[in-house]
Amino acid sequence: MTQTSLDRPTPAQPASPRRSAGVFDASSERSLESLALGVGAISFVLVALVSLIAFQFQAAPISGPGSVGQFAAIASGVVAFLSVIAGRFVVHRHDGGYRLRVLDYVDIAALAFAHGVIALLGWTLLAVILEQAFIGATVFALPVLLLAGATAAMSGYIAFYSATHMDLQLLAVVLAVFLVFGVLASMLTASDPNWWKDNLSALGMSSNVSAFAFNITIIVAGFLVTTLARYSTRGIPTANSKGIGRVRVTLIVLGVFLGMVGVFPVDRFFALHTGVASGMVAAFGVLVIALPKWITGISRAFVVLGWLFLAVTLLLAVFFFIGYYTLTAVELVAGILVFTWIVLFIRNAAALQQDSRQPASAH
Repeated sequence: MTQTSLDRPTPAQPASPRRSAGVFDASSERSLESLALGVGAISFVLVALVSLIAFQFQAAPISGPGSVGQFAAIASGVVAFLSVIAGRFVVHRHDGGYRLRVLDYVDIAALAFAHGVIALLGWTLLAVILEQAFIGATVFALPVLLLAGATAAMSGYIAFYSATHMDLQLLAVVLAVFLVFGVLASMLTASDPNWWKDNLSALGMSSNVSAFAFNITIIVAGFLVTTLARYSTRGIPTANSKGIGRVRVTLIVLGVFLGMVGVFPVDRFFALHTGVASGMVAAFGVLVIALPKWITGISRAFVVLGWLFLAVTLLLAVFFFIGYYTLTAVELVAGILVFTWIVLFIRNAAALQQDSRQPASAH
């Protein structure tokens, strides 16, 4: 198995006779692929059987209530959630079965939830698109079983593979896709069609499913950012002995503030909501400005890009105050810039770590 940078480093130990003599070897890519295929096959059979009971071997619409699209999306979300937990358990056992801490359980739960939501919303969106392509069509009884099983099998396979090969770059992609899908779903299902005239946080103001989806998306995204903060800063070379710790703390503060944006909806906790949202922007600004001092080897091009992102964010804020831009536009663009910066930071940090290991391996 590809060693992931999300796993706790353990001292090298000789393989136990029981593990080496076993049929399944978690360090083998071929074994992991076989296990992922097994997860997909089991998911296909179980979901197909459940769909046989749910639809009673009858035709069903493509999307909407009682449709094969709705059933497949929900089933795939559950399968993806469980597959990530199973995959992380395999990784944990392979790495020595060390005792998990509370934060480890939180990381696994957030990762599983993110994969489940991506599968749920992704298949739902595809079903809606197909419904518009095949207007008035229904799915016959046998294809209902096959489609439900196939979507679950694909979701289970991909989620298990993702969990067993998770690294920082992949985690950043999962964070971005999860955030986009969650916010987009909230936009499309918002009870107030004019929510965008207020601000992005208006999506979380009501008590319906749309508001819950928005708030829980922001909360889980905050957990994922703190996970990225804790793991992406390990082993980065720098001449500043306290720099890595300060980068880690600032990123964690950014993630915590992001999660609190969802915890405190703007209609019920206006002061707290505005405070943590402003604190998130302030943390990003501090990180961009102080990064060259904290990580002395960081790319100059990345530093300049960070300054550009920060300048654009401040310029958009000025446009809002003079009435040229809506707050929604400012929040959307600023959010995209911040998360793009986080993804690029992870890639630059990984490059620094790799470069620092090359001289050591050359000797």
